[in-house]
Amino acid sequence: MTARKLSGVIAAVATPVGEDGTPDTARATKLARFLLDNGCNGLNVLGTTGEATSFSLEERRRVMNAYRDAGLPLDRLMVGTGAAATADAVALTRHAAELGFAGALLLPPFYYKGVPDDGLVAYVDTVVQASAAKPIPIYLYHYPAQSGLHWHVVLVKRLLEKFGSRIVGLKDSSGDMTYAREAAAISKNFDVFPSTEAVLIEAKNGAFAGCISATANLNPDLCQRAWSTGDQTSLDAAVTIRKLFDGKALVPGVKALLSHIHGDPALGRVQPPLAAFPAADRAAVVAGYDQVRAKRVA
Repeated sequence: MTARKLSGVIAAVATPVGEDGTPDTARATKLARFLLDNGCNGLNVLGTTGEATSFSLEERRRVMNAYRDAGLPLDRLMVGTGAAATADAVALTRHAAELGFAGALLLPPFYYKGVPDDGLVAYVDTVVQASAAKPIPIYLYHYPAQSGLHWHVVLVKRLLEKFGSRIVGLKDSSGDMTYAREAAAISKNFDVFPSTEAVLIEAKNGAFAGCISATANLNPDLCQRAWSTGDQTSLDAAVTIRKLFDGKALVPGVKALLSHIHGDPALGRVQPPLAAFPAADRAAVVAGYDQVRAKRVA
């Protein structure tokens, strides 16, 4: 396994989409490098913000290859490898291991709902055994609002007992901080990353390993100041930016604001079934973002 332990500010990085509907790998690697150079300790690629489940298996492999080919530090990147088909999750996890990614973020198989724990254990077991030759660390991806399935604490404990050090942590996108704290308390060696930068100072004090956030695409410098120095003013500014998306479509919104920040309209494209961020919402988010930035400069 990789020696590097992921922690701190991790952006759930967006995947730019080309006019032909396929991943725009040139823009993807450019954005990744910008984020790593401007505050992110690491990146989560091909997650929900990265629209991974809207891309084919081959497209996901191609994006992973592009990060490698661009010379990006894969030991600072975890990559989403979960899939509805176990064989696809195996193929993606093996590919991530071959390339040298720091970890595989494993969404549960998300089509069938109400499946028993035994079925989820069998899914993880298949992925773990199939990737044993290059045992990439596995992070569980807990996002029940999207997947319909829970990596609940009893199940997580069972997976840790069965698979030991292969299961190294969890990204919690449930928004349930009670759950996140219970998961983090399972073991000091089990790294939990809530999906909001609001926890960064608490995380720095030992509660969590850091955060994995969609809006860290937009405020990596502010997040890093909060993480490295405990600067509450920077954290408040980052959280204010995050709150701009309350009640709005997060992934299209993040991409719309990225297009504004980088002066590149192409960054605003999304892959169906997502739809472009409404113009009125974009105007409101851009105005709010620019206001926060103007205050920081002042």
